[in-house]
Amino acid sequence: MSRSVQAYAYARPSALVTEAGGAALGLETAGGSTPVGAEAHPAFFAGFLTSPGAAARALLAVADVAGTRYYQRTLRSSLDPVVTGNGDRLRFESFSGCCGVYARLDILPEGLDGAGTGHGTTNVDVNNPLREALSRLGGDDPMHLRVGPDELAVATLDGPVVEKKVPLPDRWLRGFAESQVVCAGFDLRAELDAAEAVRFLRSLPRTAAGSASARGPMWVVAAGRTLRPTTRPVPGAVCLPGPERLAALQRVLRHATGLRVYGPAVPDGAATSSAWEVSLPGMRLTLTLSPDPARGFSGEGGVLEALATDEAAGDAELVSVLLAWEPRIDPADLAGQSGLGVARVRAALARLGTAGRVGYDMADAAYFHRELPYDAGRAERHNPRLTAARALVAEGAVTLGGGGLAQVVSGEQRYQVRESAGSVLSCTCLWWAEYRGRRGPCKHALAVRIARRAAGAPVAPTAATAGATR
Repeated sequence: MSRSVQAYAYARPSALVTEAGGAALGLETAGGSTPVGAEAHPAFFAGFLTSPGAAARALLAVADVAGTRYYQRTLRSSLDPVVTGNGDRLRFESFSGCCGVYARLDILPEGLDGAGTGHGTTNVDVNNPLREALSRLGGDDPMHLRVGPDELAVATLDGPVVEKKVPLPDRWLRGFAESQVVCAGFDLRAELDAAEAVRFLRSLPRTAAGSASARGPMWVVAAGRTLRPTTRPVPGAVCLPGPERLAALQRVLRHATGLRVYGPAVPDGAATSSAWEVSLPGMRLTLTLSPDPARGFSGEGGVLEALATDEAAGDAELVSVLLAWEPRIDPADLAGQSGLGVARVRAALARLGTAGRVGYDMADAAYFHRELPYDAGRAERHNPRLTAARALVAEGAVTLGGGGLAQVVSGEQRYQVRESAGSVLSCTCLWWAEYRGRRGPCKHALAVRIARRAAGAPVAPTAATAGATR
């Protein structure tokens, strides 16, 4: 697995200070992006949390996911969460070390009481002493939240810094890219009130029991005011793969006001991703699960079509200048501003997502702008299927034919790739036989797509780049 080392430099450790009149939570920031460019320690917010107890436990839940591997638990993982200021809200995001769980806490305008929220993205320090202090926090006394350095810290930024160096797998970065494509295809499938939400989530196992793949995927379906298990994906059912991966939600159940469940349409019995959003006073905590605990988001292949076209690259450059740290990005509005079609805007957003520049909020059914401090081309360069497909094209292994047929020579094998209605490419390889496009195109189909675009053949947008229809 390709890895690099990410260095986080903080002016000082994050800390929680409690006094008789309340508490003060100072979250220190590392280098990040803002509307005026890169800053060493950007400041996004200084004010009060309207529900401090719920916010403290929700932040711990995001940190829980960042420090956990739900698959191959013997391997350690510790990645500092990402925070984005979108002008009216704060978003805290993290990925599990195994890339199979994506967590996001949205502290909404009604959850913040301050002078305003800044714009930008950076990492925040969540250290062990801070976690212990947040865990001990009781009651709902006033809590002041500071995200970024205060005036004293600004005056001493030339002094010693706290530095963390952590291994950063390429598949972790690809997980951020793939998750926004997956989430854009979700719809609301069930909504539970507070009592039913707590009852259901507390009934779930907190540890894995046996082989999930041997038992098959778990499904739930809305039944009145609650959810009931089902052995097969009936209409409206949602897959719950590895229910123990929702354990981080246990931290916030005492503050929960409801539960919303999102998932895709279910065409067959194959496991799918799903998202579980706990409503809290003034905020939302969401965990998105990959289709299997042993399967991270990084291999889902939803962004491959967008990465494979030079058109999307040019469109992404145009669309990127129109992003303004907005909390809600409407592809139709971007299409009007850019002069591009909605399908091309969605493909451009998918490409921007490979650099972590956009995410998707299911509650708003809209994209949002962020800027992860990572190399924009890294996920593209290290995507194995895309790299293999481009190598096949460079080797002249693709032969385009009429009637939507093409042949690809790979090693000693010759594969047939066929284009059907909706510009869907199928292949005679084992990958297609196993996944049927559920994890994006195989390298042979992707090579044919690249070759046809290079030859100037018209190519209709695919389902992956067309995005959600909501």
